[in-house]
Amino acid sequence: MVRTRPGLLAASLEKTLKPKIKIFQDLGFSDNDIAEIISNGPWCLKRSADNRFMPTLSVLKSLLGSSAEVAKVLKISGWYLTIDLKKTLVANIEFLESCGVDTEQIIKQIYNFPRFLLHSPTDMKKFVKKVDEMGTCRSSRLFIHAVRVVSSMTDENWELKLKHFSELGFSKDDIFKMFKKSPPVFAVSPRKLKEVKEILLATGKYDLSCIVNDPTSLICSVENKIKPRMLVLGILDNKNLIKKWPSLTTISRLPESKFWEKFVQPYLNEVGELYMVNSALKGRRDATILSSA
Repeated sequence: MVRTRPGLLAASLEKTLKPKIKIFQDLGFSDNDIAEIISNGPWCLKRSADNRFMPTLSVLKSLLGSSAEVAKVLKISGWYLTIDLKKTLVANIEFLESCGVDTEQIIKQIYNFPRFLLHSPTDMKKFVKKVDEMGTCRSSRLFIHAVRVVSSMTDENWELKLKHFSELGFSKDDIFKMFKKSPPVFAVSPRKLKEVKEILLATGKYDLSCIVNDPTSLICSVENKIKPRMLVLGILDNKNLIKKWPSLTTISRLPESKFWEKFVQPYLNEVGELYMVNSALKGRRDATILSSA
């Protein structure tokens, strides 16, 4: 901590450090929580106790319900103790609520993407406007995720992302449809988007329309899910063991154990050993499946 903030050595123990620690203690924070919060964000000790510390902790506790929950957030992002939350976090929450977003959904963002709600209210309104223009309905449970994804990119990077989808062969309508169905797809790297698309189309069983209808397939791990499952299905198809390939919805969302039960276990002689080598099925990586083929 001293290495990152050597100025703390010159700080007054009585006037600067102890008052901050006492505020944490008075609000019910454990000694371990206090130590971890300060260790992760020592700069917070340089902030005003009355003008920053108390207001910030009060706002967070009113939103999250307890000091234990506040501690979870501050361990993730000490930035909350350096920003005027009434002008950022509170204002953004109120604005998103006015857009029809469920409060519980908004609060979850504090834990999962702590900096998302710390944008300026002006920027947040711009993000929402862009999502509206993309056609995502405000009543959709995916609306806030769409806003978050947009907030993670500069205008230039957003345009580059749209251009890349276009270069992959997707029409403007396709792009808008995919964004509405699965906003996180727009956070996937261009290299991965291209790789997944090529793997899926190379099977001859899927085309661009399949991807548009279920873009979550673009988020899946290439090495741990897409490739192993395509290999298995390809072998089963060549041996006429399956009449129809599963939809991309099944490919991307079927739990690993269920995929195993449906497409691997009944055909261990054909694909058992191969699948164990190439897949990353949780709980089965160390299992020994011998192929008698």
